[in-house]
Amino acid sequence: MSVPAAAPAAPRSCDEPLCRAYDVALLDLDGVVYLGSGHAVIPGAPQALRKAAAEGMRLAYVTNNAYRTPAAIAGILDGLGVPADASEVVTSAQAAARLLAEKLPPGSPVLVVGGMGLRMAVRARGLRPVSTAAARPLAVVQGYSPDVSYPLLAEGSLAVAAGALFVGSNGDTTLPDPRGRTPGNGALLQVITTATGRQPLIAGKPEPPLHAESVARTGAKRPLIVGDRLGTDIEAAWRVGADSLLVLTGVTSPADAVLAPPRQRPAYLAEDVAGLLEPQPAVRAERGEYGCGGWTARWDEAGGRLELAGEGKRADGLRALCAAAWPRGDVTAETAEPALRALEERAT
Repeated sequence: MSVPAAAPAAPRSCDEPLCRAYDVALLDLDGVVYLGSGHAVIPGAPQALRKAAAEGMRLAYVTNNAYRTPAAIAGILDGLGVPADASEVVTSAQAAARLLAEKLPPGSPVLVVGGMGLRMAVRARGLRPVSTAAARPLAVVQGYSPDVSYPLLAEGSLAVAAGALFVGSNGDTTLPDPRGRTPGNGALLQVITTATGRQPLIAGKPEPPLHAESVARTGAKRPLIVGDRLGTDIEAAWRVGADSLLVLTGVTSPADAVLAPPRQRPAYLAEDVAGLLEPQPAVRAERGEYGCGGWTARWDEAGGRLELAGEGKRADGLRALCAAAWPRGDVTAETAEPALRALEERAT
């Protein structure tokens, strides 16, 4: 596996469409392909992904979701018009099961605190799912499920306290919900952690095991990680030395991208997954000014703030702003706000 690269000083350019420059797109789901639990497809995503596949790019759907099975996720995607087979879905449950299989003898009992997707992934790796500490499990693996109960968490705590390896499918503290944020697996992991004082090994993004599982399943030689979250998708790419494409259809805003810390800066930026079908324009740098498309960004020393002039595609203006902000390290939400407001007002 590659090692983390130096943080980019500006978004990179690519002279050919990304779908030709990379062999596999490792696509996040929520915020990239659909919103929420898969009830609403992001407009244009199915068409863009079909075109990318027609250009020769292979697609894999990589998710921190450990509750659903790959077949169930592929069924949701198929219903939304997105080309997908169960073999093209990689979950944090599968990554956790691989991590366990690398550390335990075949047939080892593993206490599963989670749903059917996690149980099936553990069994597929030749391990034996159990539900009680009395079965003397060698490991406890926990993944989000709306059906996780106190008795099962108690069994997991007893097993971890007795010395069982503790693995979490992912550490996401929240889940998106139409009503707001709800507790995710990272929050639920704290029950066993608090009771035992033991921290789990995490398999999902941004940790490397899920990427390793994705590359192993797809045989990718030059993968491109596509996501909407800086702290999971983009940081996961940085940790393994892979290139990433940030799309703005999910939780990350232009302001978040401009203020991104070094390890969460994407190689490329696009409004949505249709960015896979396009080259990535270069950012022009000259005498402290950074241009892309019809935009020019600069740091105003006298005013102590970012400035943005021009008009054009929003993604081009955002590239210019990131190029002006990232090398400084001292840009704040307050000093970036005027430029970001100009971006939204004048984008075409």
